[in-house]
Amino acid sequence: MNKNVNPYFDWNSLSLWGKIVIVVMLPIFAIVAGLEMMIAKITGLTYNEVNIIVYYVLIPLSWAIMIDYLTKLPFLSPMFVLAWIVFLWKDHMKFRERSDWAFMKSVDFLLWFKKIGWNYVVSSVIICVVIPVFVYIELIYAIINLN
Repeated sequence: MNKNVNPYFDWNSLSLWGKIVIVVMLPIFAIVAGLEMMIAKITGLTYNEVNIIVYYVLIPLSWAIMIDYLTKLPFLSPMFVLAWIVFLWKDHMKFRERSDWAFMKSVDFLLWFKKIGWNYVVSSVIICVVIPVFVYIELIYAIINLN
């Protein structure tokens, strides 16, 4: 494989609209990935571990806490934590190995969106940034209006 070819998208094959989308999405992708790399360097974790902790633990746990607050039923948060405990200790796989496996499954999922015309960068930004931001906006709005 040519080392100069990006496996996630081919600039020359993009339409004008596709190029505009990439120009908008690429800086967002770079900022998020850069922050995760910086956190990995500071903490001694791998990029994959940080990514999994952020997207599979911290973000969903924060949503569960917010939903528990809205429903006044502390159910989702403890169940989420319990599920992670079981997931982490169910076999002898180390967290780093599990993170590498989960990260690759995430990459496969994001690459699946090529079927609808999204490359890796676009699907990453939409699925991992835009959708979580909208979920946070909705949950925060509901919490503000609850009081």
